[in-house]
Amino acid sequence: MDEAERKIYRRRSLRLPGYDDSQPGAYFVTVVTHGRPCLFGEVVDGEMILNAAGKVVEAAWRDLPVHYPGVELGAFCILPNPIHAIIILVDMGTKIIPVVEAGLRPASTAAKNYPLSEIVRAFKSFSARRINQIGNTPGQPVWQRNDYEHILRNDDDYRLIHLYIQASPARWPRFFSDLRPFPAACARRPDPVC
Repeated sequence: MDEAERKIYRRRSLRLPGYDDSQPGAYFVTVVTHGRPCLFGEVVDGEMILNAAGKVVEAAWRDLPVHYPGVELGAFCILPNPIHAIIILVDMGTKIIPVVEAGLRPASTAAKNYPLSEIVRAFKSFSARRINQIGNTPGQPVWQRNDYEHILRNDDDYRLIHLYIQASPARWPRFFSDLRPFPAACARRPDPVC
């Protein structure tokens, strides 16, 4: 493939240009299924009922702090085809994390601030691999390649997103039928919940 073809097929990044996404802070993330099928269960009377794949997604999300010590989880909501979540990256600074070496003696290693993009990639990989195992569909894409990320800049931004996540099941599918990302979908809504 020559340079002209690479430019045509290059995905446009949705990330803020020049922003270091390993910086401590709170982030709103939406990850959607590949092709948007409803894989994770169904909403019944405003409550999300997770199926086996949805439970895999929930377990993979809750497990992120085990793999990434600088991660704290805020509000999250798994819907039939997306997950909306707040993820908080804390500054690991000079913290030392014990690890087990081959000789089974604990050793210490300096903590690392992982970028949000790496953490989301790992979540998608962990969950997709397990979903494909239980569905006997090895190698099938589960998630869209891109995801939506928004830096939560202040307490009001955090509160607004938190309310949006909490209210998501009650508004499914009416509110999500246009499938636009958060800001575009909420810009037209007069109610403060969104």
